[in-house]
Formats: sequence, C-alpha cells, structure tokens
Amino acid sequence: MPEPAVERPMFYALPVWQVVVFYLLSAAALAVFFYGAYRRLRRYRLGRPHAEEKLTLKSLSRAAAGIVFNRAIFRGDGFAGLAHLLVFWGFGGLFIATLIVLVENDLVRILIPAWSFLKGDFYLGFSWAADLFGLLLLAGLVMLALRRWLFRPPQFDYAPREEAANFPSPLSMVREDRLLLLLLLAVVIGGFAAEAFRIRATQLAFERVSFVGWGLSQWLAGLGVSRQMAEGTARYTWFFHALTALALVACIPYTKAWHMLAGWYSAALKPPVGRAALPAPTQREGGGYAALEDLTRRELVMVDACTRCGRCHVACPVANAGFPLSPRDLILVLRSHIETAAFAHRRAAAPADPANSPSLAGELVPGAWLWSCTTCLSCDDVCPLGVRRVPLVVQMRRHLVFRGEVDTRLQAALTNLGRYGNSFGTSPRARARWTQGLDSKIKDARKEPVEYLWFVGDYASFDPRLQPVTRAAARVFQHAGLDFGILYEGEQNSGNDARRAGEEGLFEMLVEKNRQAFARACFERMLTTDPHSYQALKREYGENGKIVHYTEVLDRLTQDGKLAVQGGLNLNATYHDPCYLGRYNGIYDAPRRVLRKLGVNLVEMPRNRAESYCCGAGGGRIWMEDRPGIKERPAESRVREAAGLPGVNTLVVSCPKDLVMFQDAVKTARLEDKLVVRDLAELVEQACCPSKERSDGKTAPRQ
Repeated sequence: MPEPAVERPMFYALPVWQVVVFYLLSAAALAVFFYGAYRRLRRYRLGRPHAEEKLTLKSLSRAAAGIVFNRAIFRGDGFAGLAHLLVFWGFGGLFIATLIVLVENDLVRILIPAWSFLKGDFYLGFSWAADLFGLLLLAGLVMLALRRWLFRPPQFDYAPREEAANFPSPLSMVREDRLLLLLLLAVVIGGFAAEAFRIRATQLAFERVSFVGWGLSQWLAGLGVSRQMAEGTARYTWFFHALTALALVACIPYTKAWHMLAGWYSAALKPPVGRAALPAPTQREGGGYAALEDLTRRELVMVDACTRCGRCHVACPVANAGFPLSPRDLILVLRSHIETAAFAHRRAAAPADPANSPSLAGELVPGAWLWSCTTCLSCDDVCPLGVRRVPLVVQMRRHLVFRGEVDTRLQAALTNLGRYGNSFGTSPRARARWTQGLDSKIKDARKEPVEYLWFVGDYASFDPRLQPVTRAAARVFQHAGLDFGILYEGEQNSGNDARRAGEEGLFEMLVEKNRQAFARACFERMLTTDPHSYQALKREYGENGKIVHYTEVLDRLTQDGKLAVQGGLNLNATYHDPCYLGRYNGIYDAPRRVLRKLGVNLVEMPRNRAESYCCGAGGGRIWMEDRPGIKERPAESRVREAAGLPGVNTLVVSCPKDLVMFQDAVKTARLEDKLVVRDLAELVEQACCPSKERSDGKTAPRQ
C-alpha cells in the first residue's frame, strides 16, 4: 500500500454544496468589510489635509518596528503587554497561514498545478507553525479574558467622570469588547477542533507535527470517538470555524478591531513624543478646534485607532487625582461625535452649517475636561498606537479662549503676561532684582558678549521662594568660570504655558519680544533653569542647536573638573524628572550623573524617567483654581511617593515650578519632618563651592 501524500486535504469531508456556500459567504463577508472600510475612509475625508501628514519609508519602517515588537505595550502593565504580544503574533501568524492556503488552493492549484507547494516538508513546517501561532493566540486571549472578567482593572470602568454630550454608552462598549474577545476565542478554538476531528478521522502519521490537533485527536480517541464519527463531525466544526472567521473579517471596520489597520497609519505619522512643536491654530475665525472639519485627516484616523485600553487613563495624573478629565474619555467623545457627524453628512442633501453645529470645545467636550489637563504628555507617551491627545486639548482650549471661557485666575495671569511680560504682574525692571546680594555682578548680554545667555524665566526671577535657588545657580556658574549673562528687563516670559493654555496670540507676541531681545544680545549659546522655557526655546522658537538645560551644563562642568566636589554630601535622596525635561526632551541621565558625582545615594521612585508623575503645574494649571472634590493633588501624591522610600529624606528637583509645587505639597501633606525639597543647584553649591562664596546661609539637608 503506497504511503499517503504529505499534503493538506482541502475542504476535507465537505460536500460540494457546502464548499459553494462557503465561497458565497466569503464574498459576502468581504463585501461587508470593504463597505465598512469605505465608510471609514470617507469619514476621514471630512478632515482637512495637512502638509506634515505624509507617509515616508522611514515613518512606515519605524511604525512597523514599533508595532511588530510592541515596544510600548509592556509599559505600565506587563501582564497586559504579554497578552497583547501573544495575540498580535498569534493572529499575525495565522493570518499569514490563511493567505498561504488561499494562494495555494484558489490560485496555484487552479492556474499552475505543477507549482503546488503546500506539501512535503513545507507542509510539515507549515502545520507545526500554524499550531504554534494558534496556541499563542489562544494563550493571549485567555489572559485577556482573565484580565477583563476576573481581575477587572479600574480602566475598564467606562463611566465618564462628568457627563458629556455624545458620550457612548458604557454598556455598549463593554458588550463590544466581550463580543470581539468571544469571537476571537471561537475562531481559534473552532480551528483547533476542526483540525482535531480531521486528524482523528484520517489518522495520518505525519500529522503529528500539528501537535495541538494531534494531541486533541488522541484525547477524542480516548473518549471513544470513532473515525467515522469524527469524519461526520469534522465538516460541522470546519464550517463553524469558517463562519466565525468570516464574521470576524466582516466586523473589523465596525468595531475597535479597526485599530489593526488604523493603528499602522497613526503610529507611522506620530512624531517622537515631545520632539515636535505644537501645531499652529487653524485658519478658521478664532483659531483652535470648534468643529469636526478643523481636525486633520491624520487626527481622524488617530481617534479611530484608539482601543480604549485605558493606559492613558491610568497614566494621567489629573485622572488619578479625581479631576473630571480622562484622556480616554476625551477620545471616546470625539469618536462618537465623528461617527454621528459622518452619518448626518451622508444623509444630508447639503453640508451642515458649522455655525449651527455644536462646538467641540465646551459643548461636546466639557470645558472642565480641557482645563484639567497639565499637558504633561503622559497619555501620549504611553499610548502604543500613537494617539496624541495633548495637541487636541490645546487646539480646543484655543477656541475656549476665543470665546472668553477662561478660569478667572488664568485670565489674570494671561493679562499680566501681556501687560508686564511676566505672570506676576511685576514691573519688568524688577526682573533682575534677584541678583542683589551676589558678590559679582552678572553681565548684561545686551552690552557685552558672553558665551551663554541665561534665560532665567519668571518663577526663578520673581518668586521669593525661588530667588535663593536662582542665586545659588548663579554662584555655581561663577565659581566654575562660566562666561554667562542675562537680558535683565529685556527678558519676557517664554510663552510656553500661555500657548498650552490656548492663548496663541499672546504666545506669538512674547516670542517676538524675546527674539528682538536676543537680536540685541551677543552670545553663542543659551541656557535655562526652567524646563518649560527650555521646551519653548528649543522646539517652538527654533533654537534647537543653541539651548541647553542647566543640568546638562552642570553635568559637563563636573565631568570636566571645573566643579570639583569639596566633600561628598553623603545624602540619601530621590530625583523627580520634570515632564518638560524628561518626557518632552529625553534628558534623564545628566542630573543623575551630577547627583552621583556629588556623593548622593540616589534611590529611584517607582515612577521615574518616562513614567515620572507630573507635579500638576504644567499647561497653565499653576495659575488655575483646583476644583472642589478632587481626591489628592498630583504634587501631594508625588511627595508621598518620595517620602515612602526607605531612608530617603530629600526630594531633588530641577524645575522652578516643581520646587514651588512640592514645597507646598509637603506642607499640605504634613511631611515637613520627613521630606525636604531641594533644587539640584543648591546641592551642587553645597558640595562644590567654598562656604565663603555662599551668602544665603545654606546648611546641610536634614539627615
């Protein structure tokens, strides 16, 4: 008796009429899929084209690498990351296997039978790999099911913090999640069942390579399932598998499974987090985003790419503090409105008048949501699919500013910025008053050339709590022989927070005044002690090659020996990464190297580097009132985290706003006896400068 051919039996035990029905259903499923995809693509056409939204080979390869290797999916939740990795590789492998079968059965065997390849050793390797990918997919789906139905993390609570128009039904979203997960489980389980009954019926020895199907077939034999019974059942299990697979294909454009396609585009067009300047306002009257048509096409795709996984919700400091904003809810409201508007657009004989449509900002998305954001970038940084929420928030804030819907304290700060060039409402002539008491006068960069122009910033210049720190930084620079100067009253606020608060016109005015001051000065490079100013000068003023942060300068000076440590501090401390220095600009190592050089025993907080927890001051929040009813301000959560580290009693910062926020939080949380907040410049001065150079009466930190 000849050995059976090592190949895959196509449509095993299926009568012709069932094969015909399968192809008819396949055509129907594909028609439903392409119709849904067409509707999605047509919806994106409602957005405005943007010059920067061009796919390149580099952006596509970067997106492919990010998605294939799931670099971001493990951040913050290793269990969910592993589950999604297994699902991605398992589903991807089975999709490729399905394409191979399609090419073999529907093209090669019909058109060029001699080229048939799904046999022999190739078939054995194919069968083993298909079972492996199916097992990976099944394991990932089981993990996701356990996480969703047993562990139930808080981000799966879809109820909004505050009611918003067009917010989708939480129950409908839960049902969609369950349906998609059950459908995927049915596909993979049905596939293994069909394989097991086929192998039990044929009993071909070479099918041992299909280790899952073979093992299940032996289990069926142990249950007393005969070969005849298996052959009769095989057709039904195969058809069940085929129906569930076709149903999955058909539902992709109508569910969050669409992220499998939209995510590629969104990730490919996502700039490195924080490295790009904020987009300018639209040309519509008033600027900002007031209507669906203001969004770009990439942003419409990006909103569709969101899987509502909740990673942004968990990472958001204001969401954790109990503010009404959830970054996920923001995207859900926008997506629901886009779907509603697209449906109305298809039904309408003429385009809707934007003047009669509800405004995105303040009506569809509540103003309380938008003003809660600190623009810390945690949500954008943690998103695996490149969804960018902060630019959307800023664009909608711009429209609120145009309509005059602004917090009273914020409005006062913005007025001061326009009138005095600083948020304190103080005469510009007082900007350099902090220099009084220094042994050496600081150069005026407008009158004599310097190597470094020090852009000091508002808080470091005017806040009495910060002026001693600013003087400490100046003494350190002078002790190291750094050639630097300042603009004195010629400096204006950088406008970073004004722009993120939505006041684009004010930002442009401040930029123009500062550029005029820069033009009158003679310098080679700029430095700043303020990460917010650093971001604006580097990314939005276009001074990318000239601006450095003082932590980078201190790092170089200590490495070069120009700042010699006179005695180790012997201090147990932790360091807080400022949002605008870390996530926005990737500066993590320089301040840590300085601290270790000073003899500091550095103990990291659980949330450090890219996962650093915002102090709550960014995006203009430092000028706004906190809403009643919040659980705990972000700054208080952060100082509790620092105080909870064993043996640590010093929290080191490198941002003026951090120092102010954390010192207030230490008092509010009643941690004065456990934690002291110090700026890096103070510690450098203490360790490197002789006591006679220090005139602020600094003492060693409490041990």
